[in-house]
Amino acid sequence: MRKKSNHDKSETVRTILYAILIALTVRTFAFEPFNIPSGSMQPNLLIGDYLFVSKYSYGYSRHALPFSVPLFPGRLAPRAPQRGDVAVFKVPTDNKTDYIKRVIGLPGDRIQVVGGMLRINGIPVTRERIEDFVAEDGYGNAHVYVQYLETLPNGVRHKMIEMSDDTPFDNTREFVVPPEHYFMMGDNRDNSTDSRSLVGYVPFENFVGRAEILFFSIDKRAHLWEIWKWPWAVR
Repeated sequence: MRKKSNHDKSETVRTILYAILIALTVRTFAFEPFNIPSGSMQPNLLIGDYLFVSKYSYGYSRHALPFSVPLFPGRLAPRAPQRGDVAVFKVPTDNKTDYIKRVIGLPGDRIQVVGGMLRINGIPVTRERIEDFVAEDGYGNAHVYVQYLETLPNGVRHKMIEMSDDTPFDNTREFVVPPEHYFMMGDNRDNSTDSRSLVGYVPFENFVGRAEILFFSIDKRAHLWEIWKWPWAVR
């Protein structure tokens, strides 16, 4: 009985180790789950949303590895991000913190915001006003945002929101994106720390992956722990 018990224990340990190895492999080379911590990508991604990011979309850099271990320079099998992609990247200021934003500017592009209107290479980006977006802050107060459907030069369309066209973020200098770098912006234009300030241009090497699958999202009608409300709050 003791031998059988020891054998069962070793089998259990082996199974657990295999499961951990498989999970690490999938997380490193295929998909990694991420949680949305802020409202900078509203209305498309809400606080508390869970999504899978594909690690293979742009090839692999050291930031695809756990703890960003510097095993190799640059990227393996690189594929350039496309304008309009929603991507996770390491903030250049510390190369540790994960941010998720939308790719707006490609290498060589000139990016500017004038009166709330995004301009790419001197041409205003088309936007169409749609229904207002209502979101609650951390204190339960409702805020109404003006919502637009924006169409980027390559035809990618996405929703974006703002409080007004007269904030510091709504009138910027012209940014010229350096080679091998990208200009990232949040869809919540007046409430996003991005390439317009603090974040700066994002090196291609800092990209972790592209947002692919939103696998869990609940709106303001339920908190994550309020399981009994999920059927009415899942969006």
